Amino acid sequence: MSINGKAYIVGAYEHPTRKADNASVAQLHAEVAYGALQDAGLSHDDIDGYFCTGAAPGLGPLNMADYLGFTKLKHLDSSDVGGSSYVMHVGHAAEAIALGKCSIALITLAGRPRAEAMATGTSPRTWGANVPDDPFEMAYGRTVANAYALCAMRHMHEFGTTSEQLAWIKVAASHHAQWNEHAMLRKVVTVEDVINSPMVSDPLHRLDCCVISDGGGALIVTTPEIAKSLKRPLVKVKGAGEATKNQNAGYTDLTFSGARYSGPRAFEEAGVKPSDIQYASIYDSFTITVLMQLEDLGFCEKGQGGKFVSDGNLISGVGKLPFNTDGGGLCNNHPANRGGMTKVIEAVRQLRGEAHPKVQVPGCTLALAHGTGGLLGTRHGSATVVLERV
Repeated sequence: MSINGKAYIVGAYEHPTRKADNASVAQLHAEVAYGALQDAGLSHDDIDGYFCTGAAPGLGPLNMADYLGFTKLKHLDSSDVGGSSYVMHVGHAAEAIALGKCSIALITLAGRPRAEAMATGTSPRTWGANVPDDPFEMAYGRTVANAYALCAMRHMHEFGTTSEQLAWIKVAASHHAQWNEHAMLRKVVTVEDVINSPMVSDPLHRLDCCVISDGGGALIVTTPEIAKSLKRPLVKVKGAGEATKNQNAGYTDLTFSGARYSGPRAFEEAGVKPSDIQYASIYDSFTITVLMQLEDLGFCEKGQGGKFVSDGNLISGVGKLPFNTDGGGLCNNHPANRGGMTKVIEAVRQLRGEAHPKVQVPGCTLALAHGTGGLLGTRHGSATVVLERV
């Protein structure tokens, strides 16, 4: 069964805060849920499907469903593949709606890593008692940053990719972030600024890394009939794909991501090609994340990502493929260290014509959102959705 046209996104809300010293994670979930409902023109009692992840407080969605006061839920989903979860949830919500399991689904994300003083490129270095890979990796100093740096170094070795080419991704994000009043980093930077910033994990510099922010976001997905009854632009879910990329007992190629599998599945279901996409939200935990995903999604040939992103090709109004026009994780925000939610939100804004006028893609009718969750250099999940303005 295809989900093409079986569900529409009618509500999208991004929390404006970037540091939430005086709010709990549960409170942030409630605030983004309210924001999405207001955006859609729906009420609390309309929700009969709820999606969150293990990052939400409590036991899966149970505590949050109770905290949010939902009494009519017919469908729950707490699938968790890190930052790509919320892109995947759009596809899962469309499936549930197509099967009649629910009619109006809410997806929420919230977190406070900045308020809790998390440092750039890290995660809490605690060993999971039941995590099978930790005893084999944590002893050697695995961190978030060096897991991505491994991929960057290997890509450079295999294809001649340069630090200057990676820097163009940050430059593009900064050109977009300057117009976003909520973005953490609004200053436009140059290639030289990026490569002269302090090295975090060779070859990744500080400005190759995403920001750390509190906040969150929410989406509402519903049936075509309900969507058409609301006074909002129609954003149709055309296709979705998901995949994992694993270690394969060490026999792994560090130069590609799970987007190699999730992307073609989403394009096939949507009945479109990468060349048809007018705007792309691409997960940008690090600059190398963007470059590899662009290749794997088919926007350029493998190994040609460095050339593709250079010279402003990702800047709206300048380049061939505008990306992350809110500033993305590299400049705007990365709530809960999980950026998939904001990728979908900005794609929805572009399709509605609600992005900032300085970065709005004229006549945008077809957009893609893609997320990667986990660690690019070890194991991760990938999720892709294709959305259309109708």
